[in-house]
Amino acid sequence: MGAIIEKAQSAIQKVDQLGDLAGKIFTDFDRDRILRDAAHAEDLVANASAPLPLAGMLVSVKDLYDEAGKTTSAASLLLKDRAPAARDCTIIARIKAAGGVPFGRTSMSEFAYSGVGLNPHYGTPGNVFDPDGIPGGSTSGGGLSVALGLVDIALGTDTGGSVRIPSAINGLYGFKASRMLMPGDGIHPLAKSFDTAGPLARDLETVITAFEVMAGVMVPGMSSHSGPLRIGVPIHAFTNDLDDRVRADFDAVCAKLRAAGHDLIEIDLGFFAENAILNKILVAAEAHKIYAGDFARLETCGDPRVLSRMRFADTLSAQDLSDAYAKRTDVIALFNSAMANVDVMIAPTLPMMAPKIAEVEADFDRLNAMMLRNTSYLNLVDACAISIPVPVAGADAPGALMVAASHGHDFAVLDATRKIKAHFL
Repeated sequence: MGAIIEKAQSAIQKVDQLGDLAGKIFTDFDRDRILRDAAHAEDLVANASAPLPLAGMLVSVKDLYDEAGKTTSAASLLLKDRAPAARDCTIIARIKAAGGVPFGRTSMSEFAYSGVGLNPHYGTPGNVFDPDGIPGGSTSGGGLSVALGLVDIALGTDTGGSVRIPSAINGLYGFKASRMLMPGDGIHPLAKSFDTAGPLARDLETVITAFEVMAGVMVPGMSSHSGPLRIGVPIHAFTNDLDDRVRADFDAVCAKLRAAGHDLIEIDLGFFAENAILNKILVAAEAHKIYAGDFARLETCGDPRVLSRMRFADTLSAQDLSDAYAKRTDVIALFNSAMANVDVMIAPTLPMMAPKIAEVEADFDRLNAMMLRNTSYLNLVDACAISIPVPVAGADAPGALMVAASHGHDFAVLDATRKIKAHFL
């Protein structure tokens, strides 16, 4: 028996030891299929003419990605009985060709439509630091699968923060690439002009390798340029109304980066706060187009919180939508202009530490909006961004820092992140 099969068997045993928690992390966990895929990876690696980038890595799959023979249900009862996918989506095919082993389909907020990770059908799993705290959404099961050491990589999607939020809460790295870099075919949509596939992992280099495979690109090694980074620090958005812990963490990050010689430059991003409603309008409208014909069924089988968010689009006119798309174009231009004189910007990934599941169930609209606030601003402007953990002495959970830039500047974000990370770890 080869090392990859042994690794898969060991991980399967870990899942089996989780008991009921496993059912909150995975919507489908096919042990025989995992072992067949591990055997295939074993053969692929053995016969490869060069090392494969994901050789033997276990990769959990958010229940939005098509896998041949598996039903893509988006963790909903509505889609649970749809026909299995006829073929692997492009990203799954690339993961396998790179030597990766798909390892179960992970649970999520229904249809990927929340930032907190609640799911009434499969249950909400908590997070790695607090079993009573939210896992972060929508890639809730994916975040836990990595944080608990079951897999090396989780495949997620990010429409308003759904890769970065669970990464921030569970002490992981999560990359939301430039949307146009990531193949979207065979990935069930929520809002196509926002949805972006992305990886989560426990270390930066694994996230970068997964991104390379998913996007079909090669990220350059760390720049040898030894000069200081020009880092934008937002005012009037992203850094307002932070809770005490997040404020202290971000102030400490800024102080450390200044002490290391980097130039921290205030950039006024107040136009985000002025246009925050655009995310709500556009995502609701695009989701409404997909599911409107199923609203009657969703009244009985859906998550009422998700259905309510989609039905917000019923209040919108065609002119409202036209105006919102036009305004989004304006906001993208404002962001690109604001970023013109800096290499990257930084901000807290989340404005508050993860609340309890019970707190979110009692106050969903407010707390879901807060958890999505900073990350969704960047989806609005089609930016690329990564969330990285920042150790905090004496704290139960690390802080989370977001490094971001305009669409297409992915390599600059990853290069800057390598340099920033060196000051903390």
